[in-house]
Amino acid sequence: MQLGMIGLGRMGANMTTRLTEHGHDVKTYDPGVESTAGSLAELRDQLAAPRTFWMMVPSGKITEDTFQSLLELGAEGDVIVDGGNSNFRDSMRRYEEAKKKGIKFVDCGTSGGVWGLANGYCLMVGGDDDAVAQAEPVFRDLAPQDGYAHVGASGAGHFVKMVHNGIEYGLMQAYAEGFEVMEKSEFDLDLHEIAGIWRYGSVVRSWLLELLVNAFEAEGGKLEKIRGYVPDSGEGRWTIHEAMNEDVPVPVITAALFARFASRQEESFAAKVNAALRNQFGGHAVLPEG
Repeated sequence: MQLGMIGLGRMGANMTTRLTEHGHDVKTYDPGVESTAGSLAELRDQLAAPRTFWMMVPSGKITEDTFQSLLELGAEGDVIVDGGNSNFRDSMRRYEEAKKKGIKFVDCGTSGGVWGLANGYCLMVGGDDDAVAQAEPVFRDLAPQDGYAHVGASGAGHFVKMVHNGIEYGLMQAYAEGFEVMEKSEFDLDLHEIAGIWRYGSVVRSWLLELLVNAFEAEGGKLEKIRGYVPDSGEGRWTIHEAMNEDVPVPVITAALFARFASRQEESFAAKVNAALRNQFGGHAVLPEG
């Protein structure tokens, strides 16, 4: 089928390549790299109606600006797919705004990262049946076998992807803590070797563990070249917020998010307060700055 891909970053470019390899006619627009179109309006004109646009741009203002532009440029029957990590409540709002203009909106949670080109992308799709059906040939060829599902109504795709990423935080933090315990132990352990054998037969084997083996191979067994600074892109926070709204306890995901916050501090003021209090009530020694 024909598709207009908006955004040719690490994900969008690889998705375009994968779709082209599967025989789809993909037109592209990205102001930062060579594309088939020089503007969204030109991209629209390169597509036959009813058109399908796929937004693969960073969440937030860029997504909102692109969506609003497509609402102005699009026509009744067109489909807009948001494949980025948007908040599901924004996706529900965009669905309603598009519906008023006769334009269909689909939210597609996308997982697979830079490996998706070769392995395929896990796709969690939300939206009306007819809208999803219009873009389904693309979903099926982007995903590996059994890696795509229409999970529910508008917003459901990005909601499921949000929880997916919250779970990812917890899994990553568990690996991080376990390997630090081993790294600090009295034993001279080869962490690269241990991660390697855990991939086979172990109950903790996973794709994340395979990626950790790759990291040890690339960066060395002690990861000396990597600074322990861990950003977050928002989905963990959103998951915790929704869990609070639902009265669902998520202590593991919450602790994993807070561990990321802690990783960004050169010096924790909270730790200074703790040290000062121990000194005041118990006469415990404090270490000087520097």
